[in-house]
Amino acid sequence: MSRRQYNLPPLTSLSAFEAAARHLSFKRAAVELSVTPGAISHQIKALEGDLGADLFVRKHRGVDLTEDGHDLLEVLGSSFRRISAVLEKIRNGDSENQVTVGSTTAVAALWLSPSVIRFWQEYPHIKVNQLAQDQPFTDRPDIDFFIRYGQQASASLTYTKLYRDTLTPVCSPEMARDLKGASLKDLAECRLINLETQDNSWTTWTSWFRDLGFQGDIPVQSRVNSYALALQMARKGAGLALGWKRLVRPMLSSGKLAALDAFTLPAPENFFLVGRPDDQLSDGARALKTWLLDELPEA
Repeated sequence: MSRRQYNLPPLTSLSAFEAAARHLSFKRAAVELSVTPGAISHQIKALEGDLGADLFVRKHRGVDLTEDGHDLLEVLGSSFRRISAVLEKIRNGDSENQVTVGSTTAVAALWLSPSVIRFWQEYPHIKVNQLAQDQPFTDRPDIDFFIRYGQQASASLTYTKLYRDTLTPVCSPEMARDLKGASLKDLAECRLINLETQDNSWTTWTSWFRDLGFQGDIPVQSRVNSYALALQMARKGAGLALGWKRLVRPMLSSGKLAALDAFTLPAPENFFLVGRPDDQLSDGARALKTWLLDELPEA
């Protein structure tokens, strides 16, 4: 009789592999698991020896997954998320009526939070936890889904399209009046508020001007690491911010910001709701997901 009921390798080695495969980095896996990179390497070598197969392709800089590695990561990721959901249910006693959603601080303030408030009024028994950060979200067992601009290939996450926004310079109403009839060259000579974040999927001023055919110099005079801060500076007359028009609609409607509608460009990517498949979501998470999608025509 096998000493291991399910004929599994040690869970420590499976955990080390899952973290290293998800990050494609032994070093980042070590940081996540609070061990040394050498310990991660040792566990993975032991796992590969147990299985009699290579799970990683070792490169000069970094690693990649073999076909067997991809298959194992997919099933481990799904299994670990299911285990995490059950543990959360045990801890909280009512996880079916809880949901956690992530977004950037700007998306949270301008769109998600108002929608969640309306959701609470209809579903007061469902507890919604919001996580707001301006670093890219990744697959995490404590998050049901998050809002992301742009799409990345992922075997474990489901992408549901929300909408495609339009990009338009926004500024104070006074500055908008001064720029009436301005050219792209005139805009390039204004103070441009540049957003710099760890997420390089966001459109920059440079790419926006190039997509509109402008070939002149685009000086970088002002940098911020928060879109909410960029909008606040634009509102106070400190320069032009690149406006995601649907997202900033509340500020446009209230007159806090004005859009230079003569210069409008479709965003290169869509906004997506990213998370686990519906059959892995709690009742509360599925209810909020449906609510957010149903609200879009009115957004």
